[in-house]
Amino acid sequence: MAESKDVIEARENLHNREYFLKKVEENPNLIEWADEKIRNDKEIVLKAVSIDGGALEFASDNLKDDKDVLLTATNQAGWTCCYASDRLKADKDVLLTACKNDGQVLYFASRELRDDKDVVLTAVSNKPIIVKYASLRLRKDKDVAICAISKAKKAVVEYFDENLINDDDIKALLDCNN
Repeated sequence: MAESKDVIEARENLHNREYFLKKVEENPNLIEWADEKIRNDKEIVLKAVSIDGGALEFASDNLKDDKDVLLTATNQAGWTCCYASDRLKADKDVLLTACKNDGQVLYFASRELRDDKDVVLTAVSNKPIIVKYASLRLRKDKDVAICAISKAKKAVVEYFDENLINDDDIKALLDCNN
């Protein structure tokens, strides 16, 4: 498969900071073809991920551990949290921002954040089925159950504690929209 004109040009300029500073405005993912120094340039990477959060994939490991970069990327595209360092996958601000845009990212959250009610409620309100990745403690929580069941009905019931499903309020919620 032939490379595009942009990729050929980017490879020819892999050390050229000014080239990438300008080009990421048009095509943020061109940083894939930049050298490590440019992929570690916070100004260039911030510009790229503010346009296309997916450009985070090509950022240096150092910038995948930079909270400003992660907040910018996940605000643009929540799913990009998957590229975050383990430290930032355990950062509540990063996960809340990501979950607002894509509840699926609860899957990438640290064990502690899967047990954080704010994070789980934000994720579940965006994507109810993701409750299956919440902690066992929160799958016994009535507020979490109400949030998920009010949006996804019986599709999520199996992920909740049986005693909770037998709660009168939960039964009423399940019965009211059959």
